[in-house]
Amino acid sequence: MRFLANENFPKPSVDILRSKGYEVLSVSEMNPSITDEAVVNWANNEGRIILTFDKDYGEIVFRYRIPCSVVFFRAKGETPTDVGNTLLEILKDIKLEGYFTVVDKTGIRQRELKF
Repeated sequence: MRFLANENFPKPSVDILRSKGYEVLSVSEMNPSITDEAVVNWANNEGRIILTFDKDYGEIVFRYRIPCSVVFFRAKGETPTDVGNTLLEILKDIKLEGYFTVVDKTGIRQRELKF
């Protein structure tokens, strides 16, 4: 599974995912300040799942009907490693490719990307 961590995704969580063998590119490390649309294009071109706290990706994906897999975290957690650890738990049970996934304090919701 290949991920693209948006600029707002914490570096310590990126490091946790990498330490577990996941291929994670970071917008902050490679191309800071690019537009959300450029992030979506990058993710789609390389078959990556976007990791983000930015709700604008929901609008990009659903309003413009762009089938890009996204994991949208609504809460950052107590520490910068919390979302990385949360994602590792999610990966045990849930398929992320082909879905817009929302993770918040109450649970996980997914919407299949069929356009």
